[in-house]
Amino acid sequence: MTDPDDKERLKQLEARIEAAKQAQAPKDHMEEHHSQAQLAWRMVVELVTGLLIGFGIGFGLDSLFGTMPIFMVLFIMLGFAAGVNVMLRSAKEIQEKKLAEEAERDERD
Repeated sequence: MTDPDDKERLKQLEARIEAAKQAQAPKDHMEEHHSQAQLAWRMVVELVTGLLIGFGIGFGLDSLFGTMPIFMVLFIMLGFAAGVNVMLRSAKEIQEKKLAEEAERDERD
């Protein structure tokens, strides 16, 4: 006969072994590839959006005041700077998320 404490310890050991196997299981590379592509497209869209908004504002002000290239060039530059700023914030957010996942993974090991 087996002691009930031994059975409980055996169940706990099996659960820990299963958790370790799942942690070591390889990730799906296609899923990781798609997520990286989505992040890249997100950054491209943020940059282009900043440029288009800057162009729209600059063109509108130039049309309103009759000074054709001045405001358009100025606001395109400001839109580019804003787009780059948003891209950098997104990259920082993604990096912090990855570091948190790695720290969590290290705690489990």
